[in-house]
Amino acid sequence: MKLSALLWMASVLPSHLADQTCLATTVYLEARSEPTIGQYAVAEVALRRRDRGMGGNNVCDVVKAPRQFAITTTPKDFEVNDLVAWTKAWKIAGDSLNNWSLPKSERLVYVPQADHFATVAVAPSWSASRVVRKIGEHAFYAVN
Repeated sequence: MKLSALLWMASVLPSHLADQTCLATTVYLEARSEPTIGQYAVAEVALRRRDRGMGGNNVCDVVKAPRQFAITTTPKDFEVNDLVAWTKAWKIAGDSLNNWSLPKSERLVYVPQADHFATVAVAPSWSASRVVRKIGEHAFYAVN
């Protein structure tokens, strides 16, 4: 399925399914080759940004904020064609949304306070001294 079709589906689905679709798409694009915990951490960053109002009040708005997540930098004709990775991303997105609906004291947190991530191959200017955790090929940062 093309990325453009997934994004269109998210625009017509009920809000909870739209959020899961956008979050699963983000996990797939950003971290499908990463360890499971890294995929959960990517979802966590998006959900923390939503809670902080960084880019929008729902998951889709947050992950579609310009140049913040791969959804906005990946060509819209990109094919989401790894069914195993998509199924895993869908489950992680659903689990993450359920986890994030719990009171803060009951949530499972992988990257406390992290609101950014990048591959370890780069060192963004905002990353200095803010690493929360490295998982696989990603470093997670508490910037805001």
